[in-house]
Amino acid sequence: MELLLIIIVLSLLFDYINGFHHAANSIATIVSTKVLTPFQAVLWAAAFNFVAFFIAKYVIGGFGIANTVSKTVMEEYITLPIILSGVIAAIIWNLFTWWKGIPSSSSHTLIGGFAGAAIMASGFGSIQLDIILKIAAFIFLAPLIGMIVALGFTILVLH
Repeated sequence: MELLLIIIVLSLLFDYINGFHHAANSIATIVSTKVLTPFQAVLWAAAFNFVAFFIAKYVIGGFGIANTVSKTVMEEYITLPIILSGVIAAIIWNLFTWWKGIPSSSSHTLIGGFAGAAIMASGFGSIQLDIILKIAAFIFLAPLIGMIVALGFTILVLH
């Protein structure tokens, strides 16, 4: 029971760290480049987070990140020590990247910590490699897709 309580407390700590970690990635960039004032940047982020909830719920049909994280490790290998290790690894990595100013994804960090803990405990047979490879592919594809969409909007606006 104590281990479960520790996991819950550390998960809340991870969530808190995730908040200021993403604030540094999203808000600080547009404020430091003077694109928006701090107030405008926070308002902008809050508005889009609010809109994203409704898009996820009513357009996409749900919130898949938690489901994806849980599917990275095969169910029979998910134990409290594995969850604890994954959350601790994610907290450490998020704090390190935040401290060094390295932009990174907290979701990907949690998936990596969770999968890494399972691999260390039970080997590579404990993870769903196909799911992890899809996630890894989009780490590279997402910026490329964003660049192409931004290029399209730029061409559309300039012509």
